[in-house]
Amino acid sequence: MLKNMPISAMIGLSFTALYFLMALFAPLIAPYGMAEVVGDVWEPSSSEFLLGTDNIGRDLLTRLIYGGRTTIFIATMATILSFVTGAVLGFFAAVSGGWIDQVLSRFVDLIMSIPSLIFALVVLSVMPTTMFILIVLMGLLDSTRVYRLARAVAVDITVMDYVEAARLRGEKTAWIIFREILPNALSPLVAEMGLRFIFMVLFISTLSFLGLGVQPPQADWGGIVKENKEGINYGIQAALYPAYAIATLCISINLVADWILNRTTSLKGGRG
Repeated sequence: MLKNMPISAMIGLSFTALYFLMALFAPLIAPYGMAEVVGDVWEPSSSEFLLGTDNIGRDLLTRLIYGGRTTIFIATMATILSFVTGAVLGFFAAVSGGWIDQVLSRFVDLIMSIPSLIFALVVLSVMPTTMFILIVLMGLLDSTRVYRLARAVAVDITVMDYVEAARLRGEKTAWIIFREILPNALSPLVAEMGLRFIFMVLFISTLSFLGLGVQPPQADWGGIVKENKEGINYGIQAALYPAYAIATLCISINLVADWILNRTTSLKGGRG
């Protein structure tokens, strides 16, 4: 499978694996504690602090490693929640049809009519900003996009002969969704999963930058940008390092998703 991988996908997979491994083993590879003050404010790069220190003297490399762990964890959990919720409801609406399809679709249209960022800011302004709340809120808001895609794909699949044959055999809705529709809808869903993960990374980073995401002393990339943004006025790059990390992770995920999409498309899913 990896032998014929294009260079772009190899680069993307390498960076993605690196970021996920750093997130997984953050306590083992971080040189200092996440909130430990170890030097002066905005010290330059040195042998002791490879990326320098942040706005209160914490090691910036350590903050980036732990920040990546938090960002990737929240984005991954929210993406999984959005796909489980959106895909299942989308498939269910397409298979059921009638008033069930109409009610679910109009409710999703209502939620999508409100910009996600504004919706999240309103909710987080009145609710405690915990990691659990962030994951649930982001996952449910983004599930509306997944629902639209899953329903659109499933509507085309439900008219296929093998789905009709399953109905005639008396198969239940769950069987039709998970054994007939899901395997044949994987290609667009896989591509969308990469895009939704990227959106989640940007979403949580935006919320943290605005002060309603991950709360100090916990670290995430958007929060690190917020903490060190004043340093840009003095030529200090502390706020740019997490921005570079966000950009490279998003590009890497996109390269891998494109490669997976090409492979799954070439494998064809139709059953006869």
